[in-house]
Order: sequence, then C-alpha cells, then structure tokens
Amino acid sequence: MRGQWTYWTLLLLGTGLTNALSGGMLYPKETPTRELKELNGIWSFRADKSPQRDEGFQQQWYKRPLRESGPVLDMPVPASYNDITQDIGLREFIGWVWYEKEVWLPSRWVEDFATKRVVLRVGSAHYFSVVWVNGVQVTQHEGGHLPFEVNISSVLKGSMGAPCRITIAVNNTLTVNTLPPGTIQFMTDPTRYPKGYFVQDIQFDFFNYAGIHRPVLLYTTPSVYIDDITIITDISENTGLVNYEVSVVGSEYYSVTVTLHSQDGQEIATSLGAVGQLKVANPSLWWPYLMNENPGYLYSFEVKIKANTDGDILEDLYFLPVGIRKVHVSKQQFLINGKPFYFHGVNKHEDYDIRGKGLDWSMIVKDFNLLKWLGANSFRTSHYPYAEEIMDLCDKYGIVVIDECPGVGIKDPRNFGNKSLQHHLVVMEELVRRDKNRPSVVMWSVANEPASELPEAGYYFKTVIAHTRQLDSTRPVTYVSNANFERDQGAPYVDVICVNSYFSWYHDAGHLEVIQLQLYNQFDNWYNKYEKPIIQSEYGADTIPGFHNDPPLMFTEEYQAMVLKHYHSVLDEKRKKCVIGELIWNFADFMTTQTVTRVVGNKKGIFTRQRQPKSSAFILRDRYWKLANSTGSSDSMWWNYASQDLYCIKRDQCIV
Repeated sequence: MRGQWTYWTLLLLGTGLTNALSGGMLYPKETPTRELKELNGIWSFRADKSPQRDEGFQQQWYKRPLRESGPVLDMPVPASYNDITQDIGLREFIGWVWYEKEVWLPSRWVEDFATKRVVLRVGSAHYFSVVWVNGVQVTQHEGGHLPFEVNISSVLKGSMGAPCRITIAVNNTLTVNTLPPGTIQFMTDPTRYPKGYFVQDIQFDFFNYAGIHRPVLLYTTPSVYIDDITIITDISENTGLVNYEVSVVGSEYYSVTVTLHSQDGQEIATSLGAVGQLKVANPSLWWPYLMNENPGYLYSFEVKIKANTDGDILEDLYFLPVGIRKVHVSKQQFLINGKPFYFHGVNKHEDYDIRGKGLDWSMIVKDFNLLKWLGANSFRTSHYPYAEEIMDLCDKYGIVVIDECPGVGIKDPRNFGNKSLQHHLVVMEELVRRDKNRPSVVMWSVANEPASELPEAGYYFKTVIAHTRQLDSTRPVTYVSNANFERDQGAPYVDVICVNSYFSWYHDAGHLEVIQLQLYNQFDNWYNKYEKPIIQSEYGADTIPGFHNDPPLMFTEEYQAMVLKHYHSVLDEKRKKCVIGELIWNFADFMTTQTVTRVVGNKKGIFTRQRQPKSSAFILRDRYWKLANSTGSSDSMWWNYASQDLYCIKRDQCIV
C-alpha cells in the first residue's frame, strides 16, 4: 500500500535525508553582541487535504503568500493545531500542514552581512519539517522534539524594504523508520471506507499532537561567533573543576577569554584559550531539590571572543549557566556529589488542554510549583525531550532529570533495522548536543518499553547505548523496560535498570492482594541477574476524579490509593538494598488516541489534566517529604515536616 503515498511523503519521511549534525546548538540569548526577535503569535495556516497530500508541493505554495493558495486559518504558535478549531477532521489530520508568517527585520540586520549573520531557529515541530524563506528552501529536519536552525543571511540579501516571508511545512506521518515509529494503514474495503481512506497506527499511549510546538525566532551573531560550548565539571576534595571547550566559527584568528561568575556577580575564576580548566575553591555545588538548603546553584560561565577579519575586530559574547556537580553509579547506589540520591519523582507529558504540546509558560510554572509542593526531586522526560525552557527551570530549581529520547513504540521487528538505527543515533547526537551542559540531566534514556525481547534488540541497543556513551562519558545510560528480566536483550548494556510494572492493573486487574508478592519477585529477579541499581520507573492506576468505592474498585480514587500503598510498602524495603528510585505514572492525566480503553485520555495522573489533585496526590506528598527527611543531607537539615505542614528553618523555600 506504500505506493499510494507520493514522492514528498515517502522520500522525506524517515529516509535519512536530514543533514548530518554539524556545529553546536546553543540556546539563543540576547547579549551585547547578539539580538533576537521572537516570531510567536498568529501564523497563517492551511492543511493540505488533497487526496495525496501533495497539492502544496505541486502548486508550490511556498512561492507566494499562503493566502493566495486558498483559504487559511489563524493558528497560534507555539501550539498543536489539533484542538484549536472545531474541525474534527483537523484534529485527526495526518499529512502536510503549512504555516506562514511575514515579519519585518530591523534594517541593521540586513545592512552588512559581512560582519553579521541572521539565524532562523525552530524549537520543535512535529514531525518532519521543510522551511522556506522568501520562497527559497533553506533547511529541513526530521524529528519532532528537538530544535533546528539555519543561517538565512544569504537569502535575505537585497531584501531591505520588504517583509521576510517564512514558510514551514510540517508532516506528522510516522513510519517504521521514524522515532517514534508508526505505520499507515490503508482501508480498502469500499463497503466500509471511502476511496483512499487511511489511518495512522501507533504503538504508544499518548496523542500524536502535531504542529509547531515550541518558539520560532530569529537571532543574530557576528560573522565570527561562538558556535558551541562544552562543560564537564568535577570535584576534587574542596575544589570544583570546570573543564571547558569553546568552538569558534568564522575565522582561524581569534582569542578566547572565559570567566566564571557567582550568582551575586563576583568573578570567581578566569582563563584564556578555547580549551582549559577553571578551579573553584570551596565551590557552591549544584544540589538536587530538598538535598541542600540552596538547591540548583548556578554559576555564570562567560565566553568572550575577539577575532580579526579583513582588518576588522569582531567580538562575540555568550553566557552559559553552569552547575558544579558529579554523578556516579555503583551496584546499589546513585551518587550525586558523593552522596546517595534517591529518585522520588514523577513521569510527565507535555500535554495541556487546547494547546496540546505547545509551550505555555503558565502551565510550566504551575507544574513546577506542584512538583515543589509534592516534594518531588526528579522526573523523566517521558517519552521525548522536553522544551529547553522546562529544562532551564530544572537546572534552576534543582529538579533531577532522566533525559529520554523519542524512542517509544519500538515494537515492530522492522523498527530495529539499519535505517531506524542510524536515525536513532542521530537523535541521540541531537539530544546530547542540546542538553550536555545541564547539571539537572543525570542520565540518558534511549527508549521506553521497546520490544527488547526480540533477538534484533540486542545489537540495536548495544549500538545505541555505546554511541551515547561515546557522546557523553560522564552520565549513565539506560532505557526503560517492561520485558521479562531473563529475555531482555538490552539490559546487559545499561548502567541502571529501569522497570515499568502495573501489578493489579494490566496484570491481575482488580487483585490488589498480589502486588507485593509480584513486586518483591520483580526486584529480586532483576537485581540477582544484573547486579545493577533499579528504578521503579512507572507504576500506577487509572482514576476518574470523584469516583469512590469502598472496598476499592478499579478507576476509583480509593483503588489508586491502595495501589500506591502496596507499592510503597515494598519500595521501602527494597530501597535499603537495590532500589534507587520511584517515579509515579503519571504526574497528570493526558490525552491519548481514542480507544475503548481510554475515557478522554489516560487517567493515571495524580493530578487531573487541569492540575487539580486527586486523593493520591496527598498520599504521594506525604511520602515524598518523609523520604526527603530520611534521605536528605544529614549534616544540614534545613526543613522539617509535620502533619503535612511544611516550614523552613533557614530559607523560605517551602510551599504550604
């Protein structure tokens, strides 16, 4: 049935046509040498509903204003397009959609391209994107959760006095080689389906939201610029070590000066050269939330370059937050700065009413306030990289992150082929490049619940994990398994065992009495075979808020509470031995594909989709604050917990 797809759908999706990685991906910031212009807001939008989804390419919609191609809608960016309108066809749409925005650029941006470059950056667009500026294709990108950018200076030459027209075509089709993968199923029974009818099949349990999900912006740099910075920190007795490498593009003749500043602006250390080490005596270390009275301490790492180009002196300046911390894994412990760390946190989704996966600052800040209220010290970016803006706050607040790539739904043997593997390696390169300097990121996750019992999985994950370690040797690597412990082909290669289990829910539904026996056996089996620390990376039960029954029945708040209590009883015993963490599934209810097993989404959240607490939220809050008390920094306990009222001894950091 693949023959029914056109050239642009088949050729571009999952075929490795995306450019190999080159250069860095520093987050755009305004500095004395850099400017930026956000393009968020209303864009013109049109879905290509032609039978082959190729009308936009055949008619070259990018060559002229989109409104001239036919009817357009107003579409907010960033946002998923699915829930914005009343059109059910658009909510479930599969194929190409087109975005366009015309913007005026400051004249100083286009007056001298010899000393300045203008870069277009897209924070995330799901899934495959092609970008034009003034009708000229400038880049394309495969993957829906990581940023991409392109220098558009050459396209802007001669455009002074006219607006800049940016066109982005986005296709959300998933194939056996995309990440996450999927398949297109054509329905050929003419008695049941109209001609050409097809659906997108996926093997993951969240809605395949689509569109431009994160900010789009333009920014400038000098023509000789700081392209990338790599920071690796270490601790030697009472000295913090900041090892750095700065990449400069545009000239071979330049000088580099780096300076480390404290939070109050004091100069701590400085050095010359693109590669070097800064030493910090008695450093303020980066500690997780509730592990220290000053969690998430960040220094400011200033990089300044001067370059000589054709007799002109160009300067560039960039500031990077840096946290000094060290991560180590033993057979039974996860250590941060030499002290045992126990993950008590959540799994999340970028998922909200109306805006779907679109970045929304109000929801982001609300979620972090709830995490603090809950006493959560960590989360996993299930099941894809989250927005850089979210990761910034993790660094700032001391929220520890297991950074997961979009490797979810890898169930089909075809997903383990060479084409899929090569794309998976590129995705890990993009993820590590983006997040390598973040102190909050303590571990990489290369997949969630793959079909890791298949013979093909062994070589596949051995390769992906080894490649990730080669990219970053300072962090452990894992993937999240729900396979049988004896048949999991990738488990020998991970540093930490992450296990998902839903005893008394997907297994032995309704039988709470079997949870503890099965959970004890789960931990014993995994640890005895691999002798690696274990995280209970998912557990939980669907709960409809306001449903009550005693004795507890499935989908009631009482049943979810009892599931948690049974799991916690075993976790309390096993965390003394081999378990290093627990992450509830899920932080909040979220949208899924429509099925008979989902009532307007997945309801395993301890909060509703609108961020209102269920009974389980209070149970988890009580537990997490007590865990913080028992596993926190024993030499500097700065907070107390009593009767669910939180008060701070040294700092007004707690939320009541």
